[in-house]
Amino acid sequence: MAETTTTAGHTGRAPHGALERFFHIHERGSTVGREVRGGVATFFTMAYIVVLNPLILGYVQDADGRFLGGGDAPNLAAIAAGTALVAGVLTILMGVVANYPLALATGLGLNAFVAYSVASQMTWADAMGLVVLEGLIILVLVLTGFRQAVFHAVPAQLKVAISVGIGLFIALIGLVDAGFVRRAASGSVPVELGVGGQLAGWPTLVFALGLVLIVALWVRRVKGAIIISIIAMTVVAFVIEAIAKVGPTVTGVDDAGNNIVNPLGWNLNVPAWPDTVDPISFGTLGEFSLLGSFSRVGIVATVLLVFTLMLADFFDTMGTMTAIGAEAGLLDEEGNPPNTERILVVDSLAAAAGGAAGVSSNTSYIESASGVGEGARTGLASVVTGVLFLVSVVFAPLVKVIPNEAAVPALVLVGFLMMQQVKEISWDDLEIAVPAFLTIILMPFTYSITVGIGAGFVAYVLIKLVRGKVGQIHPMMWLTAVLFLVYFFIDPITQLVSG
Repeated sequence: MAETTTTAGHTGRAPHGALERFFHIHERGSTVGREVRGGVATFFTMAYIVVLNPLILGYVQDADGRFLGGGDAPNLAAIAAGTALVAGVLTILMGVVANYPLALATGLGLNAFVAYSVASQMTWADAMGLVVLEGLIILVLVLTGFRQAVFHAVPAQLKVAISVGIGLFIALIGLVDAGFVRRAASGSVPVELGVGGQLAGWPTLVFALGLVLIVALWVRRVKGAIIISIIAMTVVAFVIEAIAKVGPTVTGVDDAGNNIVNPLGWNLNVPAWPDTVDPISFGTLGEFSLLGSFSRVGIVATVLLVFTLMLADFFDTMGTMTAIGAEAGLLDEEGNPPNTERILVVDSLAAAAGGAAGVSSNTSYIESASGVGEGARTGLASVVTGVLFLVSVVFAPLVKVIPNEAAVPALVLVGFLMMQQVKEISWDDLEIAVPAFLTIILMPFTYSITVGIGAGFVAYVLIKLVRGKVGQIHPMMWLTAVLFLVYFFIDPITQLVSG
């Protein structure tokens, strides 16, 4: 009995009591041990983002030819450090403020959109400024209750098509970056398998083995399948490079200034231990320009880009938090999780924080379900996950030793997981099937998420109009379709106006 009244320093019981009171652990049918195990499980199923985010963002040059962080060369270590830092801080915030077993990190799909559809039109600082702006707008929508208007504006199945399309786009990026799919050197076919229609080279073998391994681990439901596969194939790649001396894809420059290409080389990183390990750097933090995009690409293009970011970010969160709540048995009679507004507020702040840190929008992760599967029911699990993300910052400088071929099988797997949602689309209903089809195929075929979304929106409004169902078109869909038409035809419109 005395033990329960002594201080934490004497018995160690009081901290558990404090945790119990703050997180209501027993009330939700959990224990401290389950929460800790759940937090660890969630971290290991999400840790891959610290590796993948730099690979998606780090090698893309902005409209001025600069890499993220403002340099002339990729800075993967800084992106990895920023990714881990923001994920850690915001996941802890989710646990403390919302008391919900939900972890956050840079959103896959969102980061691809920022890299390939936004930064290509402006500077990286301008692109990250758009992410900050989008997060702040969502925050206002949450605080004012307007989120329902936004949520109901876009047909649910069109939202699904957007997610599926982004999944295919991500998978294509993985296949191309690994050299599994390449631009054909000659002939009328634009792309081909490997080199000359055949798989060739050790790096491609590493990718293929990695894809086999990650799929095998995933179907066996091994926790941490993605990060295990990346680490294992990195080791394999180190051994191969040490024996075969494969070298990089670009081996030098000839007298005419052209790259000397080794088509069988490593695409980006050559797997070799560096002579020196760079210190931890947060070079991307604060690298954003809130309104720079308006002068760079114009008002119409900026509004569309912000809307597209908001669309993907906002609806992802609504679905994720509901799915996690259902898995944990935390939803009320109306299907809403506890502290819904707090969850959405933290998620909105995460989007803005990701942009401010230069690592793209942070969002809620469905991988949190792995922690719930281990028994997590409260925000304590999120605090544990967040702390582990902060610890992982120490290892951020080592990201640059991971070859692309060892990491990108994860993109193919993520693409598959996002593709699974395609069954939710009513393919017999032409009013949704045609827009969904255009949305899905045009993202990978044009290498642009914006084009896919725009085509889907315009097609949806057009088909409703042709079939005389104008009253079923939400005003926001009208506005967005018109803006996308202006976006698609901005060049002839500009020439017409200026002429």
